[in-house]
Amino acid sequence: MSDKIRVGIIGCGGIANGKHMPAISKVKEVEMVAFCDIIEERAIEAAKKYGTPDAKVYTDYKELLKDESIVTVHVCTPNRSHSFITIDALEAGKHVMCEKPMAKTYAEAKAMYEASVRTGKKLTIGYQSRWRGDSLYLKQCCENDELGEIYYARAIAIRRRAVPTWGVFLNEEEQGGGPLIDIGTHALDLTLWMMNNYKPKMVVGTKYKKLGDQKNTANAWGDWDPEKYTVEDSAFGFVVMENGATVSVESSWAINIADPNEAITLIAGDKGGADMLDGLRLNYVKNGRQVIEKPDFKAGGVAFYDGASSDPSELECRAFYDAVINGAELSTKPEQAMVVTQILEAIYKSAETGKPVYFD
Repeated sequence: MSDKIRVGIIGCGGIANGKHMPAISKVKEVEMVAFCDIIEERAIEAAKKYGTPDAKVYTDYKELLKDESIVTVHVCTPNRSHSFITIDALEAGKHVMCEKPMAKTYAEAKAMYEASVRTGKKLTIGYQSRWRGDSLYLKQCCENDELGEIYYARAIAIRRRAVPTWGVFLNEEEQGGGPLIDIGTHALDLTLWMMNNYKPKMVVGTKYKKLGDQKNTANAWGDWDPEKYTVEDSAFGFVVMENGATVSVESSWAINIADPNEAITLIAGDKGGADMLDGLRLNYVKNGRQVIEKPDFKAGGVAFYDGASSDPSELECRAFYDAVINGAELSTKPEQAMVVTQILEAIYKSAETGKPVYFD
């Protein structure tokens, strides 16, 4: 038997094929030996493309988890099943990378975190936007206290007309929501990470379905089916943190805004500020003048892993396996992702009730 880390893939759809499996295939210390999907043909195709010669195929993830030789599992299923599959995998003795968001609800996310603590197995959530060059640079600035105390931020995930029309994206039961839980989650994670602030106090939220029933939409992936569109097309949140900091959350798949920006952040501190509205820009006062800096990301950067590309998904994957193999610190901790889910759920609840949501 190979001495490589043996990996199982649960869910062989779009995110597995577009992100997880290509990234895993570039990590020489691991190999994909098991593939599970409720549509068997997907698992078979994934096994042929990415698996070892003796890779096994399953339609029931619980059967995959019985294989004691599997060390890690990637959960790439719709949001509804993130929690119970992850918990089952942790209980079966596997380390887990679960695709974002952590779960549909805070209670589910908390149960996942508690399972990781109870079992001693590593759990991380797929927020690869942290591994972009601009994100890593800005995080270093924040850690160096170059911006000072960050007291205001915007988490921005605005698409003008880019509604995903495949899979179960438009299904509220399977996903828990639309653009807020799909792409707003990336922007919020990025923002809280920069602030290093995971203590929300109060949330007010709104959500809209103003375009979801329209036709002839000029959507990037073709017209959606209004009959199947059961989620919001935009959602917004106003978050007050325990220390008084304010975070504005903006998300949409379809909205009449001419300048879309996805998975970016704007932060303001008492020493300086930064935004990703036109590449990464840092602003501060120097020699009595207002200054804006734009770092050049075309000219190399830090080589975090030998032979690694700058692809965020690959860097994220390598960081996870560095934690599994060498005991390195997880780059995205479950207790951080849990708060992201807590805030997203509160925005939805506030939008539905018309009332603020307060945290204990």
